[in-house]
Amino acid sequence: MAMPSFSPRYEQAKLLQEEIHPRYSHLIKEDKVLKMSDMALRLFTTPPAVQYHYQAKTLRIPLLRPNFIVFQPRLFSSTKSSVRSGTIRCKATGESSQSSFNPTVYQGIYGPWTVDSSDVREVILYRSGLVTAAASFVLAASVTFLPDNFSWNSIIKQNVDLFYSLGAGGLGLSLLLIHIYVTEIKRTLQALWAVGIVGSLATYITLAQPAGESLVQYVVDNPTVVWFIGPLFAALTGLVFKEGLCYGKLEATVLTFIIPILLLGHLTSLMEDGAKVTLLGLWMALFVVFAARKFTQPIKDDIGDKSVFMFNALPEKEKKALVKKLEQQKQSENLN
Repeated sequence: MAMPSFSPRYEQAKLLQEEIHPRYSHLIKEDKVLKMSDMALRLFTTPPAVQYHYQAKTLRIPLLRPNFIVFQPRLFSSTKSSVRSGTIRCKATGESSQSSFNPTVYQGIYGPWTVDSSDVREVILYRSGLVTAAASFVLAASVTFLPDNFSWNSIIKQNVDLFYSLGAGGLGLSLLLIHIYVTEIKRTLQALWAVGIVGSLATYITLAQPAGESLVQYVVDNPTVVWFIGPLFAALTGLVFKEGLCYGKLEATVLTFIIPILLLGHLTSLMEDGAKVTLLGLWMALFVVFAARKFTQPIKDDIGDKSVFMFNALPEKEKKALVKKLEQQKQSENLN
């Protein structure tokens, strides 16, 4: 029996099927998909937008323009993908097409970029770390302003070191995910945080615990201990300085000065208690405003120019090639 002759679009179907299987095996089981020859004939011998239903999943594959197959699985949900204008889209039957995610393309220094689901997750975690740090700090410092007979006062004092630990952990998470173009600055802030954590643990184990005091209370009673925990707050100062510089946030700029002034004033014992309490209250209020206002910013603001980070991740050889290509494009545009 003579084998049937297939059109060039049959070859397109073969290529398309080879791409679909490894990328979307969680949607379509390989052992239950139609054989390739049958699938190809169904797709390319009938009008566009043929649908193949399989276990409540719908595979929509319109006719493709020749030599134009681009796969972009940039979606929040693992159950969605698109084949529209050169992309593949697989979705469950009955699902609304309006729920698809169409990322905005931004033009960066080294090329276009988009915000994907991993970027959104990192930014939310970064901001959540700041909220944790701010909330923990405010709770721990609130005993300064609460009356002694307040019911929660004793509870907060008993758990003040827990709040300190939660705040330090939240700050560490934010420093891990912060986007700074100069890697050395980011590593310096992280190193300061690590030194401050080690200093805090050493102070608690060797000094505060034998004295029967919490770490926070021991620092209040012994100003010289600021040398050991200070690097942790230096890292926080660097973070708020970056935020104030990049986004023009007034509360972040003011915090950049309040934090070191208060700590140095306590360390040197040159500042009166009234001034310390005033600065501490300002620190608490501005820290809350700063952390809350982070959630009013667009996600892309905390990402920055993603093309810069993508460029920095390239090997040196590829960096040079990309820079050369961009220079040639710029020269071509100038000539035109």
